[in-house]
Amino acid sequence: MLQTEQGRQLQALIDSIGPIDSAAQAAAETRQQQLTKPPGALGQLETLSVRLAGVFGTARPNPQGAAVIVAAGDHGVAAEGVSAFPQAVTPAMVGNFLLETPAGMGGAAVNALSRTLGAQVYVLDAGVAFDLPDHPALIRAAVRRGTRNLRLESAMTREETVTLILAGAATARSAIDAGADLLIPGEMGIANTTAASAMTARLLDVSPESVTGRGTGVDDDTLSHKVQVIQDALDRRASTADDALGVLADLGGFEIAAMTGVMLQAAALKKAVILDGFVEGAAALAGVALAPHLRDYLFAAGLCAEKGHPAQLAALNLTPMFDLGLRLGEGTGGVLAVPILRGAAATLREMLTFEEAGVPQGEAGSDER
Repeated sequence: MLQTEQGRQLQALIDSIGPIDSAAQAAAETRQQQLTKPPGALGQLETLSVRLAGVFGTARPNPQGAAVIVAAGDHGVAAEGVSAFPQAVTPAMVGNFLLETPAGMGGAAVNALSRTLGAQVYVLDAGVAFDLPDHPALIRAAVRRGTRNLRLESAMTREETVTLILAGAATARSAIDAGADLLIPGEMGIANTTAASAMTARLLDVSPESVTGRGTGVDDDTLSHKVQVIQDALDRRASTADDALGVLADLGGFEIAAMTGVMLQAAALKKAVILDGFVEGAAALAGVALAPHLRDYLFAAGLCAEKGHPAQLAALNLTPMFDLGLRLGEGTGGVLAVPILRGAAATLREMLTFEEAGVPQGEAGSDER
């Protein structure tokens, strides 16, 4: 870790992340077996509810507010032509996140879903490569306008990386102070699937071909070029898998670093983190390498359409809640998972046991009536 004040702050944050509450988890598991239903009848909801009990330290978890923190940052590797869209889309989408519409703030998918499902949206300028107009809801955290080209050199310095991790952590604290129990890291940044693929290949020690997808929908030739760009970045050998901070600095992005900070801070304050998709998965791999206990605070929303997402989830030992073919980013899949987690918690918290309901255990309902 860096021997600077910010480095010490990051180390303190990492050190503050403890294990989930195993006693609460065990009590929740016992209660699950006594609820008025056949064992296992609620499928993954049962597993999710028990995991939530461990996170929140009670056999009857009741997660309230949800917040999605959309970190926006640009990537120097976009100059290599790895995306179907120009870099100018990033600032335009930041404007869309903040736009006042008849329905409320923001005209993007994450805004529409968050309004409908009751999540607060935070927008963080982590390092967009353009000057952004002032807006009262825009959180400024950029240390430079876009990363360096990771094909040629490290995307960020360690100092820049730590700064953005701490910025993400600070935003998470603000959201938690405002009542969020469920934290959703989200992102916007042209070429960020290239960075996420490079990070995933290094951290999991797999080939770039096996974890690199089409991102914004590139054609076969561009996909082959994208894989070669990532291979060139890996061949620089400027980072090693046993140094997660180094991998994040070398191959990641400002918004990926910020999302890592969101996750670390949420876990430190005993809150649940909902992972959206592939870019978030890369941040999670780095975060878990830095703080292994973080893994138990992570909940995978949906299976992302990006090729490398299953490998990330397998490494994190996470099961996705749904598969809708999503690959937008922004935290959209994470927002969709909010009612699933709240529902899982409600079954554990509000269903009666056989004894409480006065129902003989052999006469409970089943799925074969």
